Amino acid sequence: MVSFKKIYTVTGLVLLIIILGIVALTTWYTVDESDQAVILTFGKVEEGITEPGLHFKLPWPIQSVEKVSKETFSLQFGYEQKDGKMKDFPEDTKMITGDEYIVLADLVVQWKITNPEKYLYNAQNPQEILYDATSASLRSIIGNSLIDDALTSGKAEIEGNVRELLSSLIEKYDLGISILAVKLQDVELPNEEVRKAFTDVTDARETADTKKNEANKYVNQRMNEVKGEEAALMSKAQGERAARIEKARGDVAVFNKIYEEYRKNPEITKERLVLETLDQVLPNAEIYIMNDDGNTMKYFPIRPLEKELPKEKEEGSGDKK
Repeated sequence: MVSFKKIYTVTGLVLLIIILGIVALTTWYTVDESDQAVILTFGKVEEGITEPGLHFKLPWPIQSVEKVSKETFSLQFGYEQKDGKMKDFPEDTKMITGDEYIVLADLVVQWKITNPEKYLYNAQNPQEILYDATSASLRSIIGNSLIDDALTSGKAEIEGNVRELLSSLIEKYDLGISILAVKLQDVELPNEEVRKAFTDVTDARETADTKKNEANKYVNQRMNEVKGEEAALMSKAQGERAARIEKARGDVAVFNKIYEEYRKNPEITKERLVLETLDQVLPNAEIYIMNDDGNTMKYFPIRPLEKELPKEKEEGSGDKK
């Protein structure tokens, strides 16, 4: 009887020690700086812990702790890089552009857990949902983009659109995840033959653009030359116009002067005009002035004397020598 009592006592002590050990070991926990925790009471989420350090709780099985990382994760879509080796998944990355070209597109999504409770309990496999949402977002944006944009200068815009669409999907699924960045890794055509055909088309388009730019340059040059010639002609015409206006004003002034003299002495002015006109029309002619009765008037022979004067000047200059 005594031996059974002893056994019960020892067993009770052992059980008590075990219970106390469990209580001692499960009433405290630590949270690292890179972690965040969730406290569960009988399996129900009570609160989230984000402050690092030592924390206390009720012993197991009353309360338990689930920890998740605060760090940024990378989702590799269309490929997997592990231990320095690269593995591609072409079936995931094959998609069609808006202008009906087939391309292979893979990317990296940077994401982090912002709500541990939702991440742990709102979905059975949130990372798989994230992968599927990434595939749907990328296919949707590529399907509305042109092949030139996907292969060349439009990648940044495609990345931004994918991030925006993916963020809206993740928010709708309420997974407790935030999308930080989306980066396209490779966008390429499916095989060498297609790549060569596309390169030929691109080269031909660039050649056409070059020729078009040269033609536009020539047109602009000719237009500038024409505008210059037009400006020169306009300037010349305006100069001639101004000169003719000034000449006309001068002629009018001369006419007004002559008219004033004519009003004062009509006969003398009339004869003067006749003589000046004859001198302009026939500069080398000999002019004889006649009387009204038809007889030739005596006149002083000025022109023969004008011809003699140079000879006398020459002889005079010879005598001085």
